[in-house]
Amino acid sequence: MKINYKNILIALVLSAGLTGCTKDFDEINNNPNKLEFVAPGTLVTPTVYGMATYFTVRSNDFTWEIMQDGLANPSAANGIHRYYFTEQSGDGTWNNCYRYLRNIREMESAAINGNTKLPVYEAVATTLKAYIAGILTDSFGDVPLSEAMKAEDGVDQPVFDTQEKIYTDMIAALEKANIQYTDPSEMNGNDLLYNNKKDKWRKFNNSMLLRYILRTSKRANVYAKIKTILDDPEKYPIFTSNEDAAILSITGLSPYDYAWGRRQDYVNFTAMASFFVDNLNTLEDPRRPFIMTQATELVDGKIVPIGYKGIPAGHSGDLSSITYSPSTPNGDLMYPEAVGTPIKELIMTYAEVEFIKAETYNALGLTAEAKSAYEKGVKASIEQYGGALPANYFDNPAAAFDGTLERIMLQKYLSLFMVDYQQWFEYRRTGFPKLPKTEFMLHDGVMPTRFMYKNEVRRFNPDNYAKAVQQMGGDTFHTKVWWEK
Repeated sequence: MKINYKNILIALVLSAGLTGCTKDFDEINNNPNKLEFVAPGTLVTPTVYGMATYFTVRSNDFTWEIMQDGLANPSAANGIHRYYFTEQSGDGTWNNCYRYLRNIREMESAAINGNTKLPVYEAVATTLKAYIAGILTDSFGDVPLSEAMKAEDGVDQPVFDTQEKIYTDMIAALEKANIQYTDPSEMNGNDLLYNNKKDKWRKFNNSMLLRYILRTSKRANVYAKIKTILDDPEKYPIFTSNEDAAILSITGLSPYDYAWGRRQDYVNFTAMASFFVDNLNTLEDPRRPFIMTQATELVDGKIVPIGYKGIPAGHSGDLSSITYSPSTPNGDLMYPEAVGTPIKELIMTYAEVEFIKAETYNALGLTAEAKSAYEKGVKASIEQYGGALPANYFDNPAAAFDGTLERIMLQKYLSLFMVDYQQWFEYRRTGFPKLPKTEFMLHDGVMPTRFMYKNEVRRFNPDNYAKAVQQMGGDTFHTKVWWEK
């Protein structure tokens, strides 16, 4: 029987446990034919596919603009690239994160409470929960987690966990999951990501552990802790190649449709941004043709390619001085001409792990190790697209490792293209890359650091919302989350 994962009926949560049935209603409507537990393996693919597809689109319509990868064109007013946020800017992120956290909770419950205990699926649930909860807390700060989605238990006004607690719990859970993956129990569900190879899941788990430890670099001396993990690959296996990376291969054939409904929805009315394109040009980077088209100019009545050129983010809206048609997204990256051709949706890349290693070694004064990791990260990112690293790539002074965090972070920024909100998060952590500002950007050119809480949260959970605002220090676009302070 063919299963349509897009239509699997799983209870959806649009706000964190803010509504629910009463106890009496649950008792009256007890269905004797209802399955108490689902097989946890049946929830892996719909959860992974749904999460990856949603954040692939969000990387395009949010991260591209705020991090100057690309922008809507034309863009006469407002726009994320001018730092235009509204109170609703984060609603979709909030809704979808809790939607998939509900799936993950069902997976975890089935693994723990089912007829047969399945530690490996408990570990998978932990890994996926860390992935989605990390995006949630990094987007908003303090959020309900420990009491979230418990309306059926009478908790319809959940407390907001501090981000510090969320990170502490998340890191501890990933450490526990690393051990659970060694359990002899096998995976036997439909696994679109790793085809039931739990050694790959374990590497994903531990690679995210590195991500989250590093994310707290302003709050603790994390580099020695990361090096301890790197020095013990037997205990902490991590990504060592693009084949290990958490990358979904999507065919565009039902039920695994591409993230966009049509090729033109991805390509049209979008231009690449000057900052992103100019950096790739300076590097003479082989990733360019995979990501974008060449700009064109009208010469003697003929359309002539003129290389890769973008338009500035944060512009006034008047582009009359630009005489060329800028580079646009290469449709083949996300919606090939021949439907059925696989594309990649990025959850976490191997390149990111190498750049985590590069930053760690650099901070510890291990220059040779930092240089090696930096170059492996660049190579991995280029090969991820199907390109090849030119033999002379690092002869270019703009590409050569120079021992600075800024150089590492520029290449990490390029490698995080299309990876949910990670460019935004890492910019907030480090201040790199140095993005150009314009007088047309809102908030005096100061980038927003978070989304505001949903209006429904303020209305239906007012006491806990008020406590969250107090412990966060506000609920504005520029309220800093714990790890930023």
